[in-house]
Amino acid sequence: MAMTNINIRIDADKKLKAQELFSSLGLDMTTAINLFIQQSLEFNGIPFTIRKYNAETEAAFAEVEEMKKHPELYKSYSSADELFEDLNK
Repeated sequence: MAMTNINIRIDADKKLKAQELFSSLGLDMTTAINLFIQQSLEFNGIPFTIRKYNAETEAAFAEVEEMKKHPELYKSYSSADELFEDLNK
């Protein structure tokens, strides 16, 4: 397959931030752009959202994992009706 170059113009600060983001995802700029183009062609449009979770979301995931490890420490319900009944007390 023949390779070619493309040139794009982007704000310098956005480029730096994008490089940092892609690096945190294990990608370089070229790989990230190639990934985006390949997926766009396969899906015939904008194919996906890639993002890092914010600290609050990461904490929520950690809390869920802790709850899975120790379910005996948390209240559970057999049905939604049971949950709502408890909430209305």
